Formats: sequence, C-alpha cells, structure tokens
Amino acid sequence: MCTFIGDFECRTDAKGRIVFPSVFKRELGAGDLRLIVRKDLFEPCLVLYPYSVWEEKLERIRAGLNPYNREHTRFLRLFFRGSAEVSLDGNGRFLVPKRLMEQVEIDREVVLLGVDRYIEMWNKEGYYRKDMTQDELGNLAEKIFGDNITF
Repeated sequence: MCTFIGDFECRTDAKGRIVFPSVFKRELGAGDLRLIVRKDLFEPCLVLYPYSVWEEKLERIRAGLNPYNREHTRFLRLFFRGSAEVSLDGNGRFLVPKRLMEQVEIDREVVLLGVDRYIEMWNKEGYYRKDMTQDELGNLAEKIFGDNITF
C-alpha cells in the first residue's frame, strides 16, 4: 500500500508533460505505472490515483449504485467523463489531457500534493490561496476528531 506525503512545485514542459516526483514514484514501486486522473468533486484541483487505489474506489462506488436508477447512472456518466488514464513514460513524466487541465486552470505552474493514497494536482496560485493557518488546522482537527485523539 502506498502513502504519498509532501508537496512539490513542478512546471509543465513544452508538450504539457509533468515530471512525477521521485519520492512519489518510489511509492508506486516497480509495478504498474498507470494512474487515473480526475477532477476533484469538491475542490478546483485534479486527483491522481494509482491504478490499484482507483480499482478499490470503484468497488465502493459500484456497491452503492443501482444501474437502473437514473440519478445513479447520471452520476456515473459525469464521474467518468471527468476521468482519464495516464502513464509514466521512461523519463518519469506524465501527460494529463488538456481538457482536464483547463477545468482547474493549470497552465505551467503546478503543485503536486501527496494526500495519503492519492495525489492532488493544483494550479500553483490556487494551491497557496487555499492555505490555512495552524490555528485553523487545529480547530478543524478538533471539530473532526473531538478531544479523544492526540497527534
């Protein structure tokens, strides 16, 4: 199981490719270098999933949906429309479809943020604009976990 940690500023090259950070590549291991990229449901960023994590996510989604319910079918259609498969090339680069990059206004400056089992891909300016103070983070942790958990 992989765990992605840290944030890395990157730039797209002339063809729009991004170099995958070596720390993240190590977490993928020597196996499958396929990733699924999709528009995040809540934030203006893209999310990269290792293929194995994507498959687990799909199993949970499939378990909760009825293929004969129109809303469920519509959800699936829109969910998959915002998704694509990408692979790392021999130089550790990947190319995200332009339509997805445009949805989150990523041009040249990119931040890749490891968030446990997936990676968020942000427009650099938007990433730093979303930052919160230590007090805000502490308040959020208290709201989510209560007084019973210590870090």
